[in-house]
This record gives sequence, C-alpha cells and structure tokens, in this order.
Amino acid sequence: MPASQVPPPPERFNFAEHLLQRNAGRAGRTAFVDDHGSLSYGALDERVRRLAAGLKSLGLKREERVLLLMQDQCEWPVAFLGAMYAGIVPVAVNTLLTADDYAYMLEHSRAQAVLVSGALLPTLAAAMVKSDHEVGKVIVARPGAPLQPNEVELEAFLAAHAPAAKPAATAPDDPGFWLYSSGSTGRPKGAVHTHGNPYWTSELYGMRILRLTENDVCFSGAKLFFAYGLGNGLTFPMSAGACTLLMAERPTPDATFRRWLGHTAGGSCPKPTVFFGAPTGFAGMLASPALPARSEVALRLVSSAGEALPAELGERFKAHFGVDIVDGIGSTEMLHIFISNLPERVRYGSTGWVVPGYEVELRGEDGQPVADGEIGDLYIQGPSAAIMYWGNRAKSRETFQGGWTKSGDKYVKNADGSYTYGGRSDDMLKVSGIYVSPFEVEATLVQHPAVLEAAVIGVDDADGLVKTKAFVVLKAGAHASEDELKAFVKDKLAPYKYPRLIEFVGELPKTATGKIQRFKLREREGAGR
Repeated sequence: MPASQVPPPPERFNFAEHLLQRNAGRAGRTAFVDDHGSLSYGALDERVRRLAAGLKSLGLKREERVLLLMQDQCEWPVAFLGAMYAGIVPVAVNTLLTADDYAYMLEHSRAQAVLVSGALLPTLAAAMVKSDHEVGKVIVARPGAPLQPNEVELEAFLAAHAPAAKPAATAPDDPGFWLYSSGSTGRPKGAVHTHGNPYWTSELYGMRILRLTENDVCFSGAKLFFAYGLGNGLTFPMSAGACTLLMAERPTPDATFRRWLGHTAGGSCPKPTVFFGAPTGFAGMLASPALPARSEVALRLVSSAGEALPAELGERFKAHFGVDIVDGIGSTEMLHIFISNLPERVRYGSTGWVVPGYEVELRGEDGQPVADGEIGDLYIQGPSAAIMYWGNRAKSRETFQGGWTKSGDKYVKNADGSYTYGGRSDDMLKVSGIYVSPFEVEATLVQHPAVLEAAVIGVDDADGLVKTKAFVVLKAGAHASEDELKAFVKDKLAPYKYPRLIEFVGELPKTATGKIQRFKLREREGAGR
C-alpha cells in the first residue's frame, strides 16, 4: 500500500492495544528473547494488561508519568506498553546517565512511579536522595538485593493484579510517552510523543521501507530508550509480528557477533535476520579479528542511523557480508527515520531519499528554500513529530514551527533527489550516535583545579567518524595529564561524554567580546594543525 493510502488511526486509539490486537492470532509465537528466556505474544498480552491494572491500582491517573529506567530485557516492552495501555505516560530514559541526571528527570517529569532494572536500582536510589520530588512506588525487575518498603518486585506486582479488561480510551493525539533529547546546555529536553506517532513510523518506515515480516528476527544495537532503538526493537517488529532479540549488555563487536551466531549470555537464540546499528559500531566490527564469515550469519537486511555513515564503511561491510547497510536519518523529535536509502537502492555517501509520507525543506539563513546542490538547514514535516518539549516553551517554538520541525542538521540535495549530510547547524556533537554538548564537557573540565579554560569540538577519526577533542588551557604553574582530565570528566558526567583527545594549548581563539571561536579550532584541525 502506498504511503498516501495508509489509513490514519481511528479517533479512539491506544497504541499498546493496537499492537496487542495486531498480534492476537500469534499467541504462541515468540515476541521477545533476552539472556534469561523468551516471551510469547500471548504472555506479553497478559503481562501488559496486568501491569496496566497494577499501575492504576496505585492511584496513577491518565497522562501522569512513570519513569522507565530499564536495561533491554523482556520486562521493558511489558513496562512501556503496560503504561500506555493504562493511558499513563512512560518516560523512557537513557540507562548510561548519572544519578544527577535521573534526579533532574524525576523532578522535570514529576514521575509518580518508577519501573527499574535491579542492576540500575542503586543509581536510582542515589537520584531519589538528590531529588526533592517524591516517588510513590518503585517497581523492580530482577532485583539483586532485598527491597525497601517503597519497592516491589515486578513479578509479584504482576501476579497481584488481574489483567485489565480494556485499555484507556485514548486518542491518536493524546500524550503517549516521552523521550529525552540532549540539550545544547546539557539539560535534556522532554519530547512528548503521542499514541499516534509510533503508528506512523511503523507504517511509513518499518512496513513500507524495511518491509519487515513475521518471519524476521530483529536485533538492534541501539537500545530501546533511544527513538531509533524503540522503533527497531519494539514498534516495528511488533507491527509485523516478528521476533525481537534483546541484549542488556553494551553492543560491543564480540557481544553483537555472539547474537549474530545464535548465542546469548544465557544460551541459544534464533539468528537475527535484520540488524540495526550505527556507524561507530560497524567500524568496530569490521576492525575486529572475530568478524564472522558471511556463511555464519543469517542477515538479510542491515540498517544504520545515529550519525552519517562513511561510504567506505558501507562498501567494506557489503564486500564482506554481501548485504548493504541501509543508512538513514531520524531524530528524537520525529521519532524515527524520515530520509533513508532503500534496501533495493543504496547510494553510499548519501542519506538517501525522503521517506514517503514526509516532506523536507532545505532553508538558507534568510529562511527561504535553497537551490539543489546548495547547503541548507533541514526542516521536516510529517505525522510522527513530537508535540512539544515539556515545560520548555522557548525551545518548543524554536524547534516545532507550525507544521515543520527544525532538525539542527545541514544537508545538500543531490541531482538524483538524494540528500547528503553537511554537518550541524549548532555546536552539538554526535559521538557513537549520541548527542554530546560541548558546553557541558567544557563546564566540567574547568571545575578541575588546574584548568583555566577549555573548548571542545568534534574531529574525524581514521574511519571518518566523529570523536570529541578538548583544547585545554592550564592555570599558570598548574599541571594535569591527559588521563587525569579524562578520568575527571568520566567521574562527573555520563562516561560516553568524556573527550577522547585532549590537547594542551597556551590560549584559545576568541572574539573581541571573549567568546570562544570553536570554528577556528575546527579549521585548524581540518588544516592538519
């Protein structure tokens, strides 16, 4: 069915109910597999409805929030869909952050309960001590230690409640869930998505571009808390009735290869037929001595997003495995991919073509469309856009402009209608597919007693992928090593934010008013000095 013929969701629409009903005839088929076992579609249906009933029994009401801080395991889709089924809004958060980050998110979202993996409970507990916001109940999946009075084990919580008989009577434009998007000042922005948004990404991209089927086994290196990973590992496979392989550990090459070869940490698993990754991950895989042979894997389709895919990486992957990497661009604000290469048409070095159902414009500094071949700021229009950033009117107005969403990326439209990435419109960096604010890293570096000032930019490595580099000016007479400063940042920020390279300099380039000129540092790097 062409994108123009995709029927809109009905006036009464609950996305969790939609997915459960779509798979009502697949009760015995496997929906999810993790390191500890599997979950059938039938069992998933019952557990989602039990959780919905349990959350309502706590007194949670429509559109109130619950924080979802879980590793990728079979309990994650139960938690996410269970909340949505009840009309409660899950706030899915990055599992790599610090207690300070979670304290902010608890207060900002005003979460009334938390669903958390046992492995992450100590960090959550530290966040709750730091936060002034009181959380009513903490529901713990697979706890590893005795629980506190306000904590309850997930399995016991599910067993204590009969499945909800019907879902909340939500509508397509009602708030469905939140995802946090990194902010340029370091404070994340809560993007509010509706019940209808994942329906549109699943129909327009998952079903019509990737053309997933119930015979596929999907495996995503990007975690479920990412907009990219949420589509890859939950909404797309469930829309097709496929099986999803979940992995709690980091997607290192070795961990990824084990799953490709049919092994988990707890035993065997079906070999993935579809893999979703990011360029940094593919570079690591191709450099690994453990790279499997083409005959050992079952891959038929491979997707990439999160950062621009260097052409050479895609070509090397295709040469080894005989499968193209289908590169695309999406965003937290648009929920998933809106420009993409096609499985049957890949142009390496470009991001591909506009996904039918979306429109894009490239605009110049005057706000007017630029000519083909000229670089411009990327704006997107489509049915999956978030409705706002919670509690941030200024940023909402800046990003969501009428029917258009400003991406913050620069692009060029090519003669064949494809689009090529041209960098960021601001100073934000994307490292391993995750945004990093240079301001946040700089502000942390200058807390070190030896550092006078610092500036952070992105530099390309040998594979053409972005890594953070800090230029540091030390105080007169002070001393600090590169390793010391890296460890200092790691101790205060999420570990992935630390600068991979540090160069000590005597001064930083600045404007007459004292503003650091990062573009001059980027020019210096590009010139080789």
